[in-house]
Amino acid sequence: MAQEASTEGVAGRYAGALFDLAKEQGSIAQVEADLTKFQGLMHESGDLLRMIRSPVFAADDQARALSAVLAKAGIGGIAANFLALLARNRRLFAVGDMIKAFKALAARGRGETHAEVTSSMPLTEAQVAALKETLTASIGKNVQLDTHVDPSLLGGLVVKLGSRMIDSSLRTKLAGLKSVLKATG
Repeated sequence: MAQEASTEGVAGRYAGALFDLAKEQGSIAQVEADLTKFQGLMHESGDLLRMIRSPVFAADDQARALSAVLAKAGIGGIAANFLALLARNRRLFAVGDMIKAFKALAARGRGETHAEVTSSMPLTEAQVAALKETLTASIGKNVQLDTHVDPSLLGGLVVKLGSRMIDSSLRTKLAGLKSVLKATG
C-alpha cells in the first residue's frame, strides 16, 4: 500500500490514499500534472495561499472559492475531487505537504528519486544535465532536480538527496576554516 512509503502524518495519509486511487484509475500522471498546476497557482497568488491557510474562512467559502479557481485553471477529475474533499474536511492548510508527498510517491512508482539543488547562481542547462547524470550514476535511479538559487552560498552547491546532504558551498567551507583557525588560535 502506498501509505507505507516514507510519508507521515495527515499529509502522508491523504497523499497515500490519493495515490492508491489514482493508481487504481490509471491516472497517476494526470493527477500529478493537475496537482503541479495547483501548486503553481498557490505560488503565484498570495490571495489563494491566504485562503488555503487561513482558518478564518468557513469550509463552504473555501470550497466555493476553490471550485472557481479549479474551473478557471482547468483542473478536474480526481485532483479536483481531492482538493474539494480537503476543503470540506478543513485540511486545505496542508495541501502543499500533501502534493509534495504525492509527487514523491509517484516518482518512487516510476523508479525516480528527487534531489534539491541550491546554488549561488542559476545553473546552465548543461550543468543541470551533468549533475543529473552524475547523481543518477551514483544512486542507480533516475533523479529529478529542483534547483534553487541562494546568493549567500557565495559559490558551490548544496545537494539534498533523501536524507543525505552534500554541502560543497563556499560559505560552509569558509565557516569550517574559521572554526579551525579559532581552535588553533
